[in-house]
Amino acid sequence: MRQLQELTRHEVEGVVGVEKGDDGGWTVTVEVVESRRIPDTADVLAEYEVGVDDRGDLTSYSRRSRYVRGRTARE
Repeated sequence: MRQLQELTRHEVEGVVGVEKGDDGGWTVTVEVVESRRIPDTADVLAEYEVGVDDRGDLTSYSRRSRYVRGRTARE
């Protein structure tokens, strides 16, 4: 999470998914805050898919979606 935060310059909110890869690494879905707003229910968040090797080092990342925190369903 720290490595992704350093690369994107966005605050990491938390991990929302983890999947073991066939190569011994992991695919981790991480939620980040891309833009803080007032009220915080209007914050712009994004989910990133992050590849992590067996030592825990980031190997890849890509943004999969962007959305407002207050949404009620995935679009």
